[in-house]
Amino acid sequence: MGYSAEQLIGLNKKLKLKTPVEIAQWAVQNAKNAIVTTNFRPYESAILFAATQAKSDIPVVWCDTGYNTPNTYRHAEEVIKLLDLKVDLYVPQQTAAHRDVVLGIPQIDDPRHKIFTEQVKLEPFKRAMANHKPDLWFTNLRKGQTAHRDNLDILSLGADGVLKVSPFYYWSDAELDTYLAENKLPNEHKYFDPTKVLENRECGLHA
Repeated sequence: MGYSAEQLIGLNKKLKLKTPVEIAQWAVQNAKNAIVTTNFRPYESAILFAATQAKSDIPVVWCDTGYNTPNTYRHAEEVIKLLDLKVDLYVPQQTAAHRDVVLGIPQIDDPRHKIFTEQVKLEPFKRAMANHKPDLWFTNLRKGQTAHRDNLDILSLGADGVLKVSPFYYWSDAELDTYLAENKLPNEHKYFDPTKVLENRECGLHA
């Protein structure tokens, strides 16, 4: 979606005054092929709700690292059923059990951590994007999560030309708690990302 930097600035100012569902509705009306990605981490039901309110059959890309907690898998099943999600699942080409033997989960200062991240997160994501070829990508990025994300906005254009839409970009955890309660949406905090280790570390998909 070809937007100039000036156009994005203007659109972000206007969209900041709208609700997440209104932002999502605007986005799908201006897109040819929209997707939403999820890993069912905390507060993901909010973006899934907003995206499906705007387009009920939107493809939901779930890149499952294979290292999720039992709580996350149970939460995923609950949200998939509740919102009738059209999930397209992507997993690494090697099982977690096999990787545990040959690589394990390297620490972030281990040179092998880059290989690990590529295997469990980046390769499945690249495969999903190549298959779907979206021009619009709903994601739940929020200001304050990482230094990189602080430089983004509700709308941000990736190097690949895909427009990233983050309807909850300016929302706090407390505001999201209220939003989930008002819309009767579940949440789950027992989540594990093996590629990040630290909560404020960029996951690799948005850098």
